[in-house]
Amino acid sequence: MIRTLLRWIVPALGLAVAAMAQEKLSVNWEELTAADFAKGIAQSKGVCVLPFGIVEKHGPQLPLGTDLINVRYASIEGAKQEYAIVFPAYYFGQIFEARHEPGTLAYSAGLQLQLLQETTDEMARNGCKKIVIVNGHGGNVHLLPFFAQAQLAHRHDYVVYAYMLPSPPPGRPPLHSKVDAHAGESETSHVMISRPDLVHMDRVNTESGADQNRLDLPAGMYTGIWWYAKFPDHYAGDASAANRQLGEFDMKAWAAGIANAIRAAKADNESLRLQNEFYDKAGHPLDTKQ
Repeated sequence: MIRTLLRWIVPALGLAVAAMAQEKLSVNWEELTAADFAKGIAQSKGVCVLPFGIVEKHGPQLPLGTDLINVRYASIEGAKQEYAIVFPAYYFGQIFEARHEPGTLAYSAGLQLQLLQETTDEMARNGCKKIVIVNGHGGNVHLLPFFAQAQLAHRHDYVVYAYMLPSPPPGRPPLHSKVDAHAGESETSHVMISRPDLVHMDRVNTESGADQNRLDLPAGMYTGIWWYAKFPDHYAGDASAANRQLGEFDMKAWAAGIANAIRAAKADNESLRLQNEFYDKAGHPLDTKQ
């Protein structure tokens, strides 16, 4: 009887110990040893997350790295729910519209794309064959889909996914401000969760986040100065109503969404297959059946 029990218990204990060992692996790329990194790649099935932030002014009350801080917080929390390796701080995106504000880091357009390409290439060389770029900055909403599309220009042995911030799920606490964009009620609430020590609520009303609406152009007409025309102080909304309840709801939902994106990437076996099929055809377009 005892021998029979041991036959069941010992393997079960072994599996439990192995599971515990897996859970101990950090999700942070920079915290892993070389050996643990290799284990992490295996555990994540080659899925790595690249949180994409920026460094720019966020009203009078939030830190310059708000987007970077928030997207890394949500990505790390999501990766803890569904294991993946999270890339170190990355803030080399599009932020030309804030070049007039102190502390902004605005890299040239060519360097943005080159650095991002070399970063994903290096990630893939290290085993990240499914890279989920999580956007944390409004100024990247055109850059990242373009970058993902540009992967079709040359053959790659990995897939890039751009995960944009989705609409909040039902049950979200109501907002108290009519305009809620950059450094507004929501974003300030988020930093109350990710880095509450960096929120200066006593400075919220020292600048106005009202829309100055200084352009008169027809619908569908775009110009790069549109943001400055509306919010020259780089503050859009009223953060005075920011609260932890809203922040907790949004950050939990964001982290859950990222965890789901990681699961989807792990389960996705079609993107790379179709990508390779496309590369083969693109090399011989006259052979493509019409």
